[in-house]
Amino acid sequence: MGQAGMAEAAVRYLRAAGAQPVEALPRPELRCVGEDERAPVDQAEFRRVLGSFATGVTVVTAPATDSDTPPAGFACQSFSSLSLDPPLVAFMVGRTSTTWPRIARAGVFCVNVLGAHQGELCRGFAVSGRDKFADVAYDASPASGSPRLAGALAWIDCTIHAVHTGGDHLIVVGRVEALGTGAGEDEAPLLFHKGRFV
Repeated sequence: MGQAGMAEAAVRYLRAAGAQPVEALPRPELRCVGEDERAPVDQAEFRRVLGSFATGVTVVTAPATDSDTPPAGFACQSFSSLSLDPPLVAFMVGRTSTTWPRIARAGVFCVNVLGAHQGELCRGFAVSGRDKFADVAYDASPASGSPRLAGALAWIDCTIHAVHTGGDHLIVVGRVEALGTGAGEDEAPLLFHKGRFV
C-alpha cells in the first residue's frame, strides 16, 4: 500500500470509528513550475535555514495492536498544540515512516515530552528496524493504553482525529483525551537545534 493509500485507510478507519475529522480546505490548483520561474528551494539550504528554529523533542507512542508485535514509537520534533476547544494537538510524520502505519492501525497515540536528560532515549526511538522499547521503562497511559515513558516531562494521550497530506509528510491531528506532567516536570526540556541536541 502506498503512502497516500495509508493516509486514506487511516481516514476510513477514523470515520468508521465515529471520529469527526476536521473538514479539509479546498486543494490549491497544482501546476508545474514554468521555465521562467524560480527553481524550488535547495533542500540542503532549506534544512540549514530551518535548523535555526529550536524545537522541543517528543516520542510519539502507540499500543501494540496484536500480541506478536511490540508497541510502536518514534522520535518526533514536529509536534505542536493546535486547538484549545476542542483540545487538539498535531504532529508531522514522513510518508516513508514504517512506524506510522502501526500508529494509524491503533487509532490512538501518546506524545511523551522529553527532558534534557533523555537524549539517548530519543536516539533509540530515532532508529528503525529494532524493538525500540527494549530496556525502556514505561506504563500505559490512562485513555489509550499507549506507552507513557518514565522520566518524560509531560504526556498527552490522544485519539487520531484527522490526517492530512503535507508534501512528503502527513499531518496527524489528535484529540486530547488525557494529559499530565511527569516527575521531572521542573527539569529543562530536550531541545534540537542546528542538527543536534542542546
